[in-house]
Amino acid sequence: MGKKKELGVDRMGVQKSMRKIDYFGDGLGQIPLNIMSGLVGQLTYFYTEKVGLAAGMIGTMLLIAKLFDAVTDLIMGKIMDAGHSPKGKCRPWFLRMAIPTLVMIVMLFTVPKNAGSGFQMGYVLITNILLSAVVYTAIAIPYGALMAVRTASSEERGKMGTFRSAFGYIAGMFIAILLVPVTNMLGGDQAAWIKLAVILAVISFVSLLVLYKVTKENVTVQAAETGGEKAEAEKEDDVSFAEGLKLLFKNKYWVLMLVANMLMSVSYALAGSGGTYYAEYILGNDNLVALLGAVGLIPTFLGFILVGPLAGKFGMTKTTVGCAVLGAAACVVRAFTPYSIVSCILGGACTTFATIPMMCLFGAMVNNCVEYNEWKFGKRLVGMTNSASSFGGKISGGIGGSLIGWLLGAAGYNAMLEVQPKAVDTAIFAFSIYIPLALFIGLIILLKMYDLEKKYPEIMADLQERRAKKNSEAK
Repeated sequence: MGKKKELGVDRMGVQKSMRKIDYFGDGLGQIPLNIMSGLVGQLTYFYTEKVGLAAGMIGTMLLIAKLFDAVTDLIMGKIMDAGHSPKGKCRPWFLRMAIPTLVMIVMLFTVPKNAGSGFQMGYVLITNILLSAVVYTAIAIPYGALMAVRTASSEERGKMGTFRSAFGYIAGMFIAILLVPVTNMLGGDQAAWIKLAVILAVISFVSLLVLYKVTKENVTVQAAETGGEKAEAEKEDDVSFAEGLKLLFKNKYWVLMLVANMLMSVSYALAGSGGTYYAEYILGNDNLVALLGAVGLIPTFLGFILVGPLAGKFGMTKTTVGCAVLGAAACVVRAFTPYSIVSCILGGACTTFATIPMMCLFGAMVNNCVEYNEWKFGKRLVGMTNSASSFGGKISGGIGGSLIGWLLGAAGYNAMLEVQPKAVDTAIFAFSIYIPLALFIGLIILLKMYDLEKKYPEIMADLQERRAKKNSEAK
């Protein structure tokens, strides 16, 4: 068997450790996450139309589950950092959660149809908390942190983000576009949804097993080998939750990415929920949502294709800043031509394209903060770096989804009226154009302040020197 080709170093001089099979296996980990989040997004329809539950109570149960989900992110980050498994801090969780994922995806749809409403609501609440706040979180936080321990190369982390986003997008689009048609083909009843859930659960189960098999935690191993005893390396993150959080807020780059992720989460929530209102009340035809969605696939695929070359040529920071500028410019044009379908289509395509590189690269930019933590404070805080950022994203995503309802309510929107108050147009413009414009401007300001990428080679060289010195002193 021939010797594997040497991977060499990236453009910053950091040793590479990822091959094509590694990117593929790592990307598969995004599939179960997007399957779970996508199915949760369809639960209101399923519960009301297939089980017959009250919409108001469902909204309350899902909101409670979401709050639990946000809080357990912080807890999971601390649990992961305190772990001492010989398999690593992140990797064991993919195997531990494989069977729970299989079970909980199916259980979402096995609500007892003939039971009392109180029992049904209790079932909905418990299964959603178990899936979102326990299973999903126990995979998502280690998976996000894995980027920091899989490779020290900022370039490879960017590619990992692209593969993850692409795999996740495929899973998400299947659920968004084909879930209802496929279940209708299978009979359209609750049993049909359970059958499809079993298939998706098996796919998620297999994806987690492959992820566990393929992935490694190279950076943790290297740190232990070059910096002395393994126990001492593991001890570096043995800090209290309060102390860890305090250190994170002293890391200006992590704070910048925390706020940037929050702004992007609001933007995603507005884009995902506001399109139907714009099509119906501004453009005059809600069927145009399908056209806007179809056109949106073009910039989405272009974004995935071009993010690698763009990041390779300009770096992650300049790429994301440029995309934020493009998104802001598109919003400005739409603000002056709000009733134009051409402006809506082209402007929407530009903003969609603008978000793809940020979706792909923000994870790598957050995980680059791990090395800064180690360089500045002597603590990597891999789990907390990712979990606290995820917590902020989930809270702001919930706020983004609520903004639409708040603005429409303030404008006097009533679905039963034949003609809506004129203020409704302003509300729709606000969550479709004005707020996204403000978010893009905020992102430009934040990302322009993120100069960690320039400092990264120097930080890595200094860390290697410290580890070598520590190793020499240990001998």
